[in-house]
Amino acid sequence: MHARVRTACAALVVLGLAAGPLAGAAAASPATTVVRKADGPNAEALRAAIADLDLPDKDATAALVRVGGKGGSWHGSAGVRDLTTGRAVLEHGRFRAGSTTKVVTAAVVLQLAAEGEVDLDGHVQTYLPGLLSDDFDPITVRQLLTFTSGLQPGISLGGVDGEGFDNRYKTLTPEEVVASSVAKGPAFDPGKRQVYANIDYTVLGMLIEKVTDDSYEHQAALRIFKPLGMRHTSFPCGSDPRIHGPHNRGYQKLTTGRLVDATEWNMSDRWAAGDMISTTADLERLLLGLFRGKVVPRPLLKKEMLTLPKVEEGEATMSAGLQYYSKHGLTLWLKSGSRPGYRTVIATTPDLTRSLVLSINATDAKAVAMNPVEERILRAAFAS
Repeated sequence: MHARVRTACAALVVLGLAAGPLAGAAAASPATTVVRKADGPNAEALRAAIADLDLPDKDATAALVRVGGKGGSWHGSAGVRDLTTGRAVLEHGRFRAGSTTKVVTAAVVLQLAAEGEVDLDGHVQTYLPGLLSDDFDPITVRQLLTFTSGLQPGISLGGVDGEGFDNRYKTLTPEEVVASSVAKGPAFDPGKRQVYANIDYTVLGMLIEKVTDDSYEHQAALRIFKPLGMRHTSFPCGSDPRIHGPHNRGYQKLTTGRLVDATEWNMSDRWAAGDMISTTADLERLLLGLFRGKVVPRPLLKKEMLTLPKVEEGEATMSAGLQYYSKHGLTLWLKSGSRPGYRTVIATTPDLTRSLVLSINATDAKAVAMNPVEERILRAAFAS
């Protein structure tokens, strides 16, 4: 793990980032309207959605919103930077982006496939010999990308609703997480059905490192963050539990009902599946760059990221790193991410007519039901 920590920290230097506040990024911004056209975002609905948010409340302490599209763009914020002082929210603050990390991981793997370094029909057992036991049938790289591998979840540092608070300074390596999954044996035959889990992308992170002889974090920085100008996106240096640079504090409601400060939290058990730290502006760059064909070659983008896999049982809703949504005449490709205190959503129409990046400092980020703040902003963002 020493090489991974060293190169992860080196990635910050490559991108010109510093482990400290950004120059000039101190004050919060009110809801802001930028370029406008007739078919642009519904600024009135968005302003109303932000104005109606009386944050902090029981559901969230802050919200950061960016809506873009062919007809213009809009960005705004609401809430507080922290509950102790009640200082105004930082619109450009960094946050834990959770499972939106999977979009980056999928993109790196698909770039390697485009370069001929990875065969998507090749087997995990070939690329990572000895990782899986003989109990497992051959699992393809594509099946990892589409959550159809049959791998069971590995151990974590806590459950989804915040009871891992006491473990927030502990560390789990990817090797430990995968070994615990393998020990359980397969959940189902590869390709049989789709079950969303972090374990598939943890294995993909290990595959990236094996194929490139480099750390996952450094490859993400060189291949994705730097080319797209994502200057404020990074991964923690090893087990560092902090968010460096300007950020709004996150709070998590525990199962006991107690609200705790969840800002400092070692997310090493999520790694290539959910350990990224970013900003709304940077995630917008990722979303736009991806759908404009600047990240993954268009043929692979269409075949792997904008096409759902066929499964024998049930229905697939996830592609390689993205989720498909189609209701009430609205079709979106999206990805959400949740870590204690932070909830993130990136979404766009297939043709980029309208896009959304949303970060909520949610007090119950892993709740099954949609956060009311999130629902209100989603409706406003995709209103005609």
